[in-house]
Amino acid sequence: QLQLVESGGGLVQPGGSLKLSCTTSGFTLNYYGIGWFRQAPGKEREREGVSCISASGGSSDYADSVKGRFTISRDNDKNTVYLQMNDLKPEDTAIYYCAAAHLRTTVQAMCAANSRMDYWGKGTLVTVSS
Repeated sequence: QLQLVESGGGLVQPGGSLKLSCTTSGFTLNYYGIGWFRQAPGKEREREGVSCISASGGSSDYADSVKGRFTISRDNDKNTVYLQMNDLKPEDTAIYYCAAAHLRTTVQAMCAANSRMDYWGKGTLVTVSS
């Protein structure tokens, strides 16, 4: 059974850091790009990705709002993709979802529209508040 499970969310003060993990099972992660998307309280899931990474890990993309603060990485041997989030701001508060897209989808295409993702996790809540 194909699964993506997010973890690492929680409550953090502004300026703090969190590292999210997306652990996958039931499919060969090497053949899939991974994207992180988020949904703020009371809002729809954002169409554009927070960050995306190619199947090989050689390419990545970031939303302008998180550039310089977030870093995406992956360890295919551990079937896990990470999102290191630094200098967190209250506006980063959201449920963060990871999603997988077959490797034929480019990193830029993945992050441009969540509709291009094939499989989704259930999300992990990140709350940035003092």
